[in-house]
Amino acid sequence: MKRVLHFTCVLLMAVTPAFSQQKPGLTPQTQQSPQTSSRKVDRAAAYYHYSMAHIYEELVAVYGRSDLANKAIEEYRQAIDADPSSSYLTSGLAELYAKTGRIRDAVLEAQDIIKRDPNNLEAHKLLGRIYLRSMGDIQAGSQGGGQNVLKLAIEQYEQIIKLDTDPANLVDDHLLLGRLYRLNNDLQKAENEFKTAVKLQPDSEEAVTTLAYLYNEEGDSARAIQALNSIPDAERSAKLYSALGYTYEQQKQYKNAIAAYRHAIELDRDNLDAIRGLAQNLMNDGQSDAALEQYKIIADANPDDAQTYVHMAEIYRKDGRFDQALDSLKKAESMVQDSIEIPYQIAAVYQAQGRYDDAAQTLKALLDKTEKPDTNYSQSERNNRAVFLERLGSVYRDTGNNQLALDTFRKMLTLGDENAVRGYQQIIDTYRESKQWSQATAAAKEAVEKLPNDRGLKMVLASQLADSGQPEVGLQQVKSLLTGKPEDREVYIALAQMHSRLKRWSEAEEAISKADQLSTKPDDKQYTNFVKGSIYERQKKYDQAETQFKQILAADPQNAMTLNYFGYMLADRGVRLDEALGYIKKAVELEPANGAYLDSLGWAYFKLGKYDLAEENLNKAIQHTPNDPTVQDHLGDVYQKTGRLRLAAAHWERALQEWNRTIPAEMEASEMGKVQKKLESARIKLAKEEPQQK
Repeated sequence: MKRVLHFTCVLLMAVTPAFSQQKPGLTPQTQQSPQTSSRKVDRAAAYYHYSMAHIYEELVAVYGRSDLANKAIEEYRQAIDADPSSSYLTSGLAELYAKTGRIRDAVLEAQDIIKRDPNNLEAHKLLGRIYLRSMGDIQAGSQGGGQNVLKLAIEQYEQIIKLDTDPANLVDDHLLLGRLYRLNNDLQKAENEFKTAVKLQPDSEEAVTTLAYLYNEEGDSARAIQALNSIPDAERSAKLYSALGYTYEQQKQYKNAIAAYRHAIELDRDNLDAIRGLAQNLMNDGQSDAALEQYKIIADANPDDAQTYVHMAEIYRKDGRFDQALDSLKKAESMVQDSIEIPYQIAAVYQAQGRYDDAAQTLKALLDKTEKPDTNYSQSERNNRAVFLERLGSVYRDTGNNQLALDTFRKMLTLGDENAVRGYQQIIDTYRESKQWSQATAAAKEAVEKLPNDRGLKMVLASQLADSGQPEVGLQQVKSLLTGKPEDREVYIALAQMHSRLKRWSEAEEAISKADQLSTKPDDKQYTNFVKGSIYERQKKYDQAETQFKQILAADPQNAMTLNYFGYMLADRGVRLDEALGYIKKAVELEPANGAYLDSLGWAYFKLGKYDLAEENLNKAIQHTPNDPTVQDHLGDVYQKTGRLRLAAAHWERALQEWNRTIPAEMEASEMGKVQKKLESARIKLAKEEPQQK
């Protein structure tokens, strides 16, 4: 007992002098409320009980015992009874309530202080901290009432910035209030607070980066970059360079983003987030090998990061390295057992490899796993199921099972507006690919009736009408969608493609030029360049077409669609055949199951006189696109060159059958005429050979 008493006395001696110097609430000048001004203040008793309360608080911190907390509270109450006007003592009690989880009591004590002294800064700060903590508890527990607590916190910090005159606190106070405004979706007030913080301390990285992130959220990355660049290079930290890299990425200025992330890594070589940012932007910039090296660094540093292996797989898949992509995805899958993203990516690789059974099995397993008996899906669950169904339907279509594909796409129609739109688009495409033109038009009409506000579906229907012999009706319907706004870009693209199919070249060029003017994003520019190039190519303006295709490939060397189109354009004319072959081989590496690309590859080999390779690739193409008259014609030419005229005639006959099933908009009369002549010549030769064979 003596040892405990000795410890208590030491604490009392240590605390009392400091208390008497720093606690003006207990001095004779203490402001008293009308209710307590007549009461006699016993300052000695207040000192004593406060000291005892402080001792018990210290013991609570050491031992965590609730009985000691209760004793501390009781001592505070006795101290307040001795000096009822002391805001300091009341604040101490409120703080103790907050520390021991008695939040309601803490709030009541703090509110009582503010009621008596509205300008009591410490009480406002205490309430502000309590509300901030409550917001976190509500969010963690997914309970209601969070918005109300947010508003209470805002009220307190609005008072704090008015009352706090300490320069050391002002920047943090304004930043905190700004963050609260942002949570409350009051972005203008948030911006004002962040700007105030920057004005108070222009070299504060915390203030500048917080303001920049707000600008990014508002979609104003230019102002975000301006804010971040206000910090001189010599004073920038890894955090600021990372923020700058992220902001450049939002603007699709990938090279600038790469440079910023490299600076961040130079300053902090263990910053894996900066390395991730660098890897992502290297990939965005088409530097897939360099991006892969960065992801390997992350994997070595954190081998349990499944998402890194997913990114690596994405690079491998885009580069056509499908086995390595699967290996990476399998590693990721072993780390995240319940993932639905990773099996989906595996199915996409299987499809690209032509492993259709494996792809279908994986996707059906995902659909079974995410199915609910009551079909009561959340919006995100609906979206996921639509993605799985869309991929599964395309797998069935790739195998020629169009009816199963159609049935699968129709299941998307019940999953919400956007999912239904994609479902209808896939249904229409499936009918078109199988040359069921009237069914395609009927599906387009049904889609517009069910989803009358979707402009994309209206354009699809108009295109169907134009292809089916009603060009003026279709064109007029598309033109009626023009509004004079940026969204007219898609309308002009549709008009350009419709005019091109109708061989109205000047109108097609005019429409795609207008679409190009409305294209602000690099990807959008690439697509309008591709359409423009295809329009030039169909007119035999090969130099102009080549200019467009080279522009695309300079920005995106992995653009498979352009690689194939450009390579075929050269090969079909018999010029720069080795160059043409290089383009097409790259396209096939990227999409080895694409029938059109395989046809281009076979045709390039044919032009080079490599008939075995031509036959091999054209037979693969026919497996994927048996209804394409051009592929049938090409294979017929290979058989003729290799002395198998009867096989050649069979494929030319099939080519004519497919041409006859083609709508006028897709008909190439000159090509059809060439096939007819080759078939007639073959039949004559075969007829002459038959008597000799007998």
